[in-house]
Amino acid sequence: MNTTLLPLGGKKHLESAKPLGVAIIGCGYWGMNYVRIFNELTDARVLAVCDQSAERLNEVARRFPGVYLTTQIEDAASQPDVEAVVVCTEASTHFNVARRLLMAGKHVLVEKPLTIIAADSEKLIDLAESNSAILMVGHTFIFNAGVRKVKEYVQDDRGRVYYLYARRTNLGPIRRDVNALWDLAPHDIAIFNYLLGTTPQWVSAVGGKVLGNCRDDVGFISLGYPDNVLAHVHVSWADPDKAREVVVVKSDKRIVFNDLNGVEQVRVFEKGVSPVEHEPLNYGEFRFEIRDGDIISPRIEPVEPLKHQCRHFLDCVRTGKRPISSGVEGRDVVRVLEAVNRSIECKGLQVEVENKGDYVHPNVNALETATSAVR
Repeated sequence: MNTTLLPLGGKKHLESAKPLGVAIIGCGYWGMNYVRIFNELTDARVLAVCDQSAERLNEVARRFPGVYLTTQIEDAASQPDVEAVVVCTEASTHFNVARRLLMAGKHVLVEKPLTIIAADSEKLIDLAESNSAILMVGHTFIFNAGVRKVKEYVQDDRGRVYYLYARRTNLGPIRRDVNALWDLAPHDIAIFNYLLGTTPQWVSAVGGKVLGNCRDDVGFISLGYPDNVLAHVHVSWADPDKAREVVVVKSDKRIVFNDLNGVEQVRVFEKGVSPVEHEPLNYGEFRFEIRDGDIISPRIEPVEPLKHQCRHFLDCVRTGKRPISSGVEGRDVVRVLEAVNRSIECKGLQVEVENKGDYVHPNVNALETATSAVR
């Protein structure tokens, strides 16, 4: 797969200072945030919004008068001056909706996960490339200033990464088309991939239906990255303790990102343990050095991550450069989630992450039915 930057000045890319026309497909809670942000940006205009709910469309009309409202995807995308479209529909519909928009020559930003089948992600990547269009995935935490600060500490030369773990729990919201692992874990998998600059080689996962629903509402995922780096994710729709936390443990420090802490979003504990570079005591036994230091709370730039993401999308559309969270990164996350499914089916067995998107989702027939219902 060719992942080079798209050519500057291609036929689909805009060079003028004219505000970019944007349409939003799907206007639930998150879709409404996109309408708000693109409406605030001076170099973009929300021209059309599509949703199946008359109530949601009425809410758009009340808050953002002058926006064209419709229940038809093609109707929204074909409005004059619409160059880019944001897809905020249910995950099971992402492939069908994004494919139609790319075929119509639009630049597309799709909420996570990109698709529910990696092979479909590949198709969208190829389709975007053949149409010189931008395909971007809404991995919003990649654009969080706190996560970017964590990456600075991860990449420094003063120690190596031992392992990472994340906790993303709350009481719902419970989705109808995907389980809790597909709903919540994409955030942390994308963060791990971003921090480490690579993708996991294997996965071991278990899930549980503690609420008696037909989908797993709690899950535990272990991931094996290159260089023996381990990672772990805990997700739940049934935990009354709301948590949005990522921790990186290095040989010389522990880095904590807490998205719910508005005062100290990132904390760095300059403590660690590592082998002393001397002769071992005996076979398999090393001397260890324990270091203790300061606790640092670095200043984090107060920028709304979703707004940062939207600005990046607009910049990529105008310049033709590849997004930080392109279709390739979105596909990589879907491949991991497919491995998660396989591991759960095998009661937590460690399975390899496939390099080719040929896995068939266990609910593919139901999901295709749901997709066909989107008009």
